[in-house]
Amino acid sequence: MKRPLIAVLAVLIVTAAAPAARSQAARHPYTIPHVLRYATGDDIAGLNPHLVSTLTLSYLSSLTMAWLVRSGPDNGPVPELALEVPTLQNHLISPDGKTITYRLRRGVKWSDGAPFDADDVAFSIKTVQNPANNEVGRDGWDLISKVDEPDKYTIVLHLTKRYASYAFTFFSTLGANPCILPKHLLAGVATINDIPYDRLPIGIGPFRYTAWRRGDSVELEANPLYFRGRPKLDRIVFKVVPSRNTVITQLETHELDMWLQATAAYYARAKAIPGDAVIRQPSFAYDHLDFNLTHPGVSDPAVREALRYAVDRESIREKIHFGLAPVSDNVLGPGHPDYHAIPLTPFDLAKAKAILDAAGWKPGPDGIRAKDGVRLSLVYALASGSADADGIVELIRQTWQQLGVAIDVRHYPPPLLFAVTSDGILASGKFDVAMYAWNLGIDGDLSGQFSCAMTPPNGQNYLRWCDPKAEQAMQAFKLEYDAAKRKPYDFIVTDRIASQVPTIVLDIRDFIVAYNNDLKNFHPNAVSPFDDIMNVDI
Repeated sequence: MKRPLIAVLAVLIVTAAAPAARSQAARHPYTIPHVLRYATGDDIAGLNPHLVSTLTLSYLSSLTMAWLVRSGPDNGPVPELALEVPTLQNHLISPDGKTITYRLRRGVKWSDGAPFDADDVAFSIKTVQNPANNEVGRDGWDLISKVDEPDKYTIVLHLTKRYASYAFTFFSTLGANPCILPKHLLAGVATINDIPYDRLPIGIGPFRYTAWRRGDSVELEANPLYFRGRPKLDRIVFKVVPSRNTVITQLETHELDMWLQATAAYYARAKAIPGDAVIRQPSFAYDHLDFNLTHPGVSDPAVREALRYAVDRESIREKIHFGLAPVSDNVLGPGHPDYHAIPLTPFDLAKAKAILDAAGWKPGPDGIRAKDGVRLSLVYALASGSADADGIVELIRQTWQQLGVAIDVRHYPPPLLFAVTSDGILASGKFDVAMYAWNLGIDGDLSGQFSCAMTPPNGQNYLRWCDPKAEQAMQAFKLEYDAAKRKPYDFIVTDRIASQVPTIVLDIRDFIVAYNNDLKNFHPNAVSPFDDIMNVDI
């Protein structure tokens, strides 16, 4: 159930003193030995990844929770609690592709000291499949018809049909996926929706949670029971900082050691900070405008096409992203293995007006276009706290006004905007247009955002888009274990998205990290950048 996520901003700060035996002699005077002060601008809605899907939480979860596989240097899956990633070649996937076997590590302990075994995995699968739990999504999990435990360190999944994204979905850090849960703590609960465990989860990671102060911070410490050993960092504290201007200022004053992911608007400023370094590499994330296709006006393909022509994306790139973040009509960026070039829709207001005129959308006395009693006055939802997003909104407002389309901009705290319950703005469909970002995975499975079956409450197809040709391709994609053979199906899906315009891709983000150059051995990938954390130190 790999899920792409909105990129958000928050701060991790470490406060504990370093052991006396360790020297700070070679460090900057502002560096705290073995403690990372890190930033990614928003609050935390919860710490249980079964119930919350934000990029910030995925980072925290990769540090603390229990996973069968992690992401490796090339962004693909590598073993964690599994001894091997199952494949057809190693015979851990049956020839028909419907039986998947995971062999588990022995001698592993939860961070509270309890032993881990296959019972925890089987229990966690039942938890995901339990309809009473407010899971982020169940795509893929609904294919598991039976779970066998030949012994305490082997788990066998029987599927109703082949599922190509198994390694990315079933308890992996390669997306906003659910983690393995401790059966010894949760076996007696009716649901996991609101229990003490959610407030301070127990996991199996290099770090463990010690405190969550809502609206302020989340504290982590090195986990001495982690089966790979103790990480070199001592403590981490995640602290909410709602303003990106504050984050960059705290980098400049060296109150922070890292901003991950930094935004393109601050790239030049981050590069100019003495004592800091910057990483910039391709990402799998894209900024976009989603339409709610169940709402009048934007349900008309002509309206969506015209609105795309009326977005000056090159101006947004130059004025907001300072020339970074390339414009695209493909949700998969050039760095993705399933990318292919799609002709770019230019900014053309005359073309946009002609499309609306031909479709019968005529300007009214106030200049706002209307048809059959429906006015193109659109509710435009976005997360609060982002100066970049606010700047983009105003550029879009100017050109859409010239087209005869008005927007009512509404800001929401990210936990409310992205909540997967009926209160969530996106999940409940309380918008005409919504602006945010998805962080996609390397596997190329787009069904989580675009499949007919994934409309809320079943998943995160907030567009409510259902295209038969795209759906057929997405389902065929899921049946094919060969990555090369899956690629043409992604071509079909991305072409259909570009032609039907359920979403307007604004840009493909760059993956940017600004950090204190006292930080050593930090080698982030673009999917789960903290998965290679063991030798990172400062």
